[in-house]
Formats: sequence, structure tokens, C-alpha cells
Amino acid sequence: MNATTSNIEPAPAPLEPPRQGREHGHLTATVAAVAQRRANLVAGLLKRAEKMLRVAEVTLFPFLDLAIRLWLAQAFWVSGVLKLANWDNAITLATYEYPVSWLGPVAAATLGVIVEVVGSLLLAFGLATRLAALSMLFLTLVIHFEYQALEQNIYWAVLFGWYVVMGAGPISLDRLLGSGLASSALPLVRPLQRLYTGITRYLGPVYQLGLRLWLAVLWFTPALVGGKLLNTVLGCASPLLALGLATRLAALGAALALLGSGAMGVDDITASHRLYQLFLLGLIALRGPGPIAVDAVLRRQFARWFPPLESWSDAALSDVPHVVVVGAGFAGLKAAHGLHLAACRVTVIDKRNYHLFQPLLYQVATATLSPADVATPIRALFRDQNNVRVLLGEVAGVDTEGRQVRLSDGVRVGYDYLVLATGARHSYFGRDDWEPYAPGLKRIDDATAIRRRLLLAFEQAENCADPQERQSLLTFVIVGGGPTGVELAGAIAELARNGLSGEFRNIDPAQARVLLVQSAPRLLPAFPEALSEISAQALRRLGVEVMIKSRVEKVDAEGVLVSGQRIGSRTVFWAAGVTASPAAQWLGCEADAAGRLKVEPDLSVPGFPEVFAVGDTALCEAWNGKPVPGLAPAAKQQGSYVAKVIKARLKGRTRSSPFRYRHLGNLATIGRQAAVVDIGWLKLSGAPAWWLWGVAHVFFLVDPRKRVSVAIEWFWAYLTNKRGTRLITGGQE
Repeated sequence: MNATTSNIEPAPAPLEPPRQGREHGHLTATVAAVAQRRANLVAGLLKRAEKMLRVAEVTLFPFLDLAIRLWLAQAFWVSGVLKLANWDNAITLATYEYPVSWLGPVAAATLGVIVEVVGSLLLAFGLATRLAALSMLFLTLVIHFEYQALEQNIYWAVLFGWYVVMGAGPISLDRLLGSGLASSALPLVRPLQRLYTGITRYLGPVYQLGLRLWLAVLWFTPALVGGKLLNTVLGCASPLLALGLATRLAALGAALALLGSGAMGVDDITASHRLYQLFLLGLIALRGPGPIAVDAVLRRQFARWFPPLESWSDAALSDVPHVVVVGAGFAGLKAAHGLHLAACRVTVIDKRNYHLFQPLLYQVATATLSPADVATPIRALFRDQNNVRVLLGEVAGVDTEGRQVRLSDGVRVGYDYLVLATGARHSYFGRDDWEPYAPGLKRIDDATAIRRRLLLAFEQAENCADPQERQSLLTFVIVGGGPTGVELAGAIAELARNGLSGEFRNIDPAQARVLLVQSAPRLLPAFPEALSEISAQALRRLGVEVMIKSRVEKVDAEGVLVSGQRIGSRTVFWAAGVTASPAAQWLGCEADAAGRLKVEPDLSVPGFPEVFAVGDTALCEAWNGKPVPGLAPAAKQQGSYVAKVIKARLKGRTRSSPFRYRHLGNLATIGRQAAVVDIGWLKLSGAPAWWLWGVAHVFFLVDPRKRVSVAIEWFWAYLTNKRGTRLITGGQE
């Protein structure tokens, strides 16, 4: 996007004058009016609603599509298998019970069984889905018109027609193999793909309209008769579905009515018919009404009234204020995303090209997940936000007088507003010479390095003949009893006792020692004391040696010195503390002992109202008078708040209510079916806490596809008790 390059120039070039002081004078009246119109409440609500619908479609539709295919496939598969098991009976049925007037009994039975068995398998796996659905649609129509007319046959035909026209969803072999087949030399592949694309493009809208009209007619007549609440609700939904007005809401309301009446048994709809209607309503709710609908017309009209940022010209974007966000962590992403409808352009600067989900980084370090499961390219996250530019670079300083961010390669980026979301890294409390022997866990590189050291220790112990050296190799020390240390210790213990079981011949990985060293009187100081004790007991059951009130005095290549006790260990990991980025040094401002910038109630930096600090970079008070904790929910709340403050200032409102942190609770997992959860009045431990912890972490992943892949990885690891990413990569030690 050319418009966002005007503030990015080499160091020798003259500094660009700030726009903040001339914001309203420089912008023309037309641009200001456009900015105001695009930032109005209606556009914001529409954008948020569209985003929510898109997330629901991406997250839920693949599973609904798979469920429908499996349900249809099993019904035909069972029939086909039973006929194959007793072929004589199948011939008899084709001769006397349901003869086909234009086919002989043997041919009819043979074709029917082939379609039922092969077609159902293809449909279930989503392979050649359209052809399989077409054959099963034809068989369904033959059954209906030649044998027995049942309402169930109509539902089958409608669903099979959907797959003929629309194809299979994301969880299918067709989608998996599609791109590879398109570039292959196999005959007829490209013509078929063009044919399928044309069918979906031209017949899809018509089919969606027909589906809505059919359901509307199906429900409207019973509604006229009345007498039942369900008929009334479905009758009210009928005209909305037919017109395609508030279609998703109408489909959702009808689905809830069907579910509620079915649970109470107050309607005459059979369970199978209710299920098929729910399937169809789910398709409408998640895929929308299609182009032939009032909703589509209204959407186009609203787009003309409130044009999206994608329609802004480069000239318009070049004249609006510039917001620079340094850091693409939780806080930085929320701040940038929160400005999606604001009259400004945004530059996101990060020294890495990916956003990292740090709460699950320890699972990369302990070979449960791969790095790709917890990292998402930053550019992919802003693909649909036209006013955002992503810049790969490392910040070296901030020129507050010239309002420019200095990068390490000499490039300067001018700003009108600056958001510092630079995060934190591990702190050794003045003993940085320990870092080579006790790596911390803040980056993907840290996680893969820890995984390499962890797995290498077992490999080297397998080949070691010296018993003392072998014991040192099989001793793992984790320094720090916070959530990261507790989770890391539990994961290493489970890996040694379960994940590596039976894979070595000279050693027993289960005999490895795992020690968790904590200087405080208890583990997890941020949790209630009872949950801290439960965590310690759960770790001890896993075989972890918990050492509280123990201070690390020395770390070297041979091990650690803990409260005067020498522990031989070749593998030490650090999880004892963090320090903020040098943002305070860049600005020359006051910071606390951990390097965090002290901020105003609106999260701006004292003396620099156009500069904001969020996440681990900022020091502000929470509801209990203590600093806001360095948690992902806190960072997200701060990022969203700063985006609102900047949007208010762009509209001329300089006063903002102070930031208020809403504490969502603390969660930590110890191991398999073991976790602790502290959410205000709700305090859980054991298996319920473990499930809640898992659901929360999957939900907070920024990429919906990662939620699916991580959930599958966890489920597989849970069933098999094995880790799938035990790769030793990088240089050998």
C-alpha cells in the first residue's frame, strides 16, 4: 500500500513534521467529513457483526458439513452392507418389494448396492463429493418415485442437492487435494474444477433461494392452522427466510425453537425430521442466505452509505493521522485491530513476522505441539484490514521531539500516535551469566532450544556409560514456581514417564529426576493458598521434587547450587522472572524495577500524551491496587482500550475514562487431567479445571484454524499418551 510509505525513510532524510498539531487544520473538510462518516456507530456495528458471522462460519461450518455427510453416509452404508451380506434377499427385494420399472432386478440391486456402499464412503471422506452426492440423489429420487414416497426422502434429496451444487466443506479430501490436483497432469481435472466452480457460482444462489422458499412453504401452512407455539415461531420465521431478511437470525431462532420443543416433547415433528430441519437451518445460518436475498441488497446499500476502509484511496489514507504500533503481541494486535474503522492509517512494527501465543509455548518446548501450532504470520492477521501496514524491523529508539521511531537499520517511521506493546523477556536478576546454562522461555527459538536440550539429554544418557554422568543427564531443574515453571515441570515429568516409555534400551526415562525450585513459600503465589497446595501435591504425584523456600545461588555447566546444596544437572530451565523491553530507556521515562513504564490512567506515558504503553511494557494498577498482571487477557483489554482512546481523539474528544482492568482469573495446568483455576468465586482443580483450561486456551488462539489443529493434537496426545513432535533440530550441543 503506497500510502503508508510516506513516513518511512532513511535516516539521512529530513524528519517529517508531526501531524498531531495540525491534524484538523491540514485535513480538508471533505476528508474530515469522510473520516467522520466512516467512523460512525452504524459502520462499526455492521463491521463487528460481519466479523462475528465470519468467525462463526469458519469455526462451526466445517464441523456441521462433516456431521451432515457422515449422517447421510451411515444411513446408506448400513443398507448397502446388509444387502451385500444377503445378496439373495437383495435380489428378492428388488424383484417384489421395490421393483424399478425400467431396470431388471439384478441390475437394480447391483447399481443400488454400488451407490450405497461406494457413494456413502466417498461422501463420508469428502472425495469426489459432487459425483457421489449426484449418484445418491438419483438413487433417492428412484426410491421416492418408484418405491415409496416418504418425507425423509425429500430431506435426503435436498441435502444431496446441496452437495452437488456447493461441494464438500473444508474437512474433506476434495479440499485437501484440490490445489495439488489443479496443478497436476491428470486428465479432466481442470475442466471438472471449472465446471464445479461454474455450478457453484451460477446455481448456488438459485439453490440457496429454493432451499429458503421450500422451508418457508413447509412451515407456513401449519402456522395458519395454529394451535402450537412451535408452529407459530416457525410461521414467523417463514417470511423472513423466504425474503432473505435477517436470515441468519431467523434460521437461528427457528433452530432454537425446534431444539426446545423437541426437548419438551410438545410438537408432532418426528426426531429424524427435526434433525434434518436443524441441518438445513444450520447451513442457512452459517453460510447465509446467498446473493438473492434482501440481506444482500441491504448489505450493498449499507456499503454505499458507509464505505469500508478497503475503498479508501491512497490519497485519503496519506492525509489521515498515522498510528504506529510497536509489537505484535496480544496488546499490539488488539490495538491495531481496534482501529479498523478509524480515520487513520496504522503501521505495525515487529522484529518477527509472526504473532506468538505464549501461554502454550511450553508445550512446544516439551514436544507436545509444533511451533506452527502457536504462531501465526502477522500479515495474515491483517489481510482484510486495508489501513494497516506490517513492517518487519527492530526498534532501536524513539525520537519524541520529531515523533519518529528509529529502527536498527536506520529507517525512521513518523507517527502521530505511538503504541508501545513490546512485551518482556526473562530476567536473571543481575546474573545474566547464567543464561547460557539456564535458558528461559519467551520465544519460539527458546522453545525449540529447550526441546533440543531436553531430548538430547535422554539421547546422551542412553549412550553414557558413567552412572554419575548419566544421572546428571537425567536430572532436570526448573527454576521458578509460577505458572510457566509449574506447567513446564509437569510436562517434562509426563514426557519422561509416558511419552518416552519403551523407546530406550539402556535407560528408563521414568527414572529421570525433575526438580522445581521456588524461592517463595509456595508455588503459584498469584493463586489462593489452597490451590497452590493442590498444585504441589499434583506435581509430587507426577514425581516432581518440589523445593520451596529454596534460592538458586549459582548455575553453571555442571548443575545448580540451591540454598547451599549442589545438584548435578546438565539441563536447567529458567522460569523465575521477566523484565520489560527497553521502552522506558527509549523515552527517557521512569520505570519500575522490572523495567515497566509508569503510565497515566488512560495508559499514556507521562509527558507524552500521544505515546501509549500497553501489556508487559506498562505499569498500571488493577482493581486490587496491585499492578495489572502480565496475562494475555490483561494485554488484550489494554490494547482494545487504547484503540478506543485514539479513535476518540481522532474525533476531537480529548477526555477518556480511565482504564479499568477486568480480571478474568488465573489458570495453570500441571499435567494430564490436572489443573487449577481461580476465577473469582469459582475455584477448581483436577479434571474439570483441566478441561476448562484447555477450552480457554484453544478459544484464545487468534487463528481459527489453529484452534482446530491444536484441539486435534491434544485429543490425539490424550488418547495415545504420546508426543508427536519429538524432533531434535538445530546445532548439536
